[in-house]
Formats: sequence, structure tokens, C-alpha cells
Amino acid sequence: MANVLCLDILGTSFTITADEDEVYLKKVLTQYQEAVNNTQKISGIKEPLNIAILTGFLLCDEFNKVKQSLEEIQNGEQAEDSDIAQEVEDRTLRLISKIEQALNLFGGDKNL
Repeated sequence: MANVLCLDILGTSFTITADEDEVYLKKVLTQYQEAVNNTQKISGIKEPLNIAILTGFLLCDEFNKVKQSLEEIQNGEQAEDSDIAQEVEDRTLRLISKIEQALNLFGGDKNL
């Protein structure tokens, strides 16, 4: 069943329709909003298009690093599994922290 999600990011509003459930879509939106806010803070960029582009790039970078770590674990390419597990755990904790920051910025669970 398709769900509708209204997006309002960087002064642009639009609606998307997706087959994912509503809770998942709102979770992804919250993560992206948090990533956008972090990009604005660390870069000082003010132009919405540039912020969105840089945010997308940074998210792809993080995704590929996690994916590469998981592939290395699966392929046994690294000698110390505990080092890999620690790296994945550290990245996961950083992502959780960023999500928690976003939730605090947007008023906790009332947006979900």
C-alpha cells in the first residue's frame, strides 16, 4: 500500500508517494533533516541547493564506508574481526547520536 509523505526541507515543500510504511518514511525524513542541519552547521553554507547536494554527498560517503566495512567482514579481508566490529559499532553509535539530536531538534516523538 502506498503512503504519502509531505517533505518541507530547506524552504522547499513537496509530497512523495512510496510503498514503504509511514513510520519508516518518517524515520528516513528525520534522518535526512538531521543530516541537513549538521551540514549547515559544519559547512556554514547558506544556499539550500548547495546544502542539499553536500548533504547527499556526505550521506553517500557514510553509506559506502559502512557498506565497505560489511563487505570486508563478509569476505574476511581484514585480519581482526574485533577491529571491524568496533568500527561498525562506532559508526552505528554516531548515527544513533545524530538521529537523537534530530529528534531533540524537532521536538522528540511528536513528529513521528
